[in-house]
This record gives sequence, C-alpha cells and structure tokens, in this order.
Amino acid sequence: MSPAPATPTVVTLETRSADETRSLAAALAAVARPGDRIALSGPLGAGKTQFAKGFARGLDITDVVNSPSFTLMAEYHGRLPLFHQDLYRLAGSADAIDGGLLDERQDEGVTLAEWAERLAPALDPERLSVLIDVTGEETRRIRLTAPSRRLDRYVDAAARWHPARVTP
Repeated sequence: MSPAPATPTVVTLETRSADETRSLAAALAAVARPGDRIALSGPLGAGKTQFAKGFARGLDITDVVNSPSFTLMAEYHGRLPLFHQDLYRLAGSADAIDGGLLDERQDEGVTLAEWAERLAPALDPERLSVLIDVTGEETRRIRLTAPSRRLDRYVDAAARWHPARVTP
C-alpha cells in the first residue's frame, strides 16, 4: 500500500502596493534553495513581474529584472542563479520542452515561471504555486500553495512577512 499524498500547505495574504508585493517576494527568496521552482499565475497586470523583481532582490541580484516575454527565459546571478521564465506565448508543455525551458542547469538555482499554468503540473509537481488575484487598483490577494513539506518553508516565510495580512 503506497502512502497517501501529502496535503498541500496554503497561506493567503494581501499586499497593498507593488512595493509590498516585491517585499513579500524578497522575504520568500530568503528561504530559497537550489532546485526550487516557483509557479506564478494570475491575470495580465496582476503583479507577476513585480513579484519576480522582488524575488530577484531577495537573491541579491542587482540586474534589472523585466518580463522575458520575447526571450522566454532570462538568467540572473546572485546568491543563487535565477531562471525567470515567461510562458505566456507557449501553447502548452510541448513548447516548453521543445524550447529548452526545462534543463538540468535549473537544479543549481531557482526557476520562477510566469504564466505557469501553461506548463502541465505533471511535468513540475514539486513547484510552489503562487496565485496573484487583483482585488483593487493596488491591492493583491496572493495565495501560496506548497505541495509538499519540502516547500513549507515558503508558506512559513510568507506568514512571518506580515502576520496581520494573512487572510482566512
């Protein structure tokens, strides 16, 4: 008999500005480890790239981070390498594989994928899911889902970032 799958750990919180979204992401980057994968989802303009900018800052990356829409993936060097992907233009998982967006180099750093819903979860089951919902002109509801205990450190870091902003 195989063990039951782990119950995902979830935390939901609110940010009130792009600066706060970047601050939250920087706090999460503080617990990042080689091989981690972060899946960002949310509508156009939700703040996925702002999250990426903050995460990069938290990895001590000094380069300007922009959405890699036309290159599909940008690589940055800091405390850990950051592989910043934008999957918006992909039709599906086959495009990601054919485009070389999944390779062994990513085991050395953190891969952060915008529009991650375009990549089948089966190809990347151990990813931290970050869903950003627009709740106002500047406010965002951000839900982090860790599929295994290995990634619970992100949920814990988010809850510590601003405990008053954690919502049920």
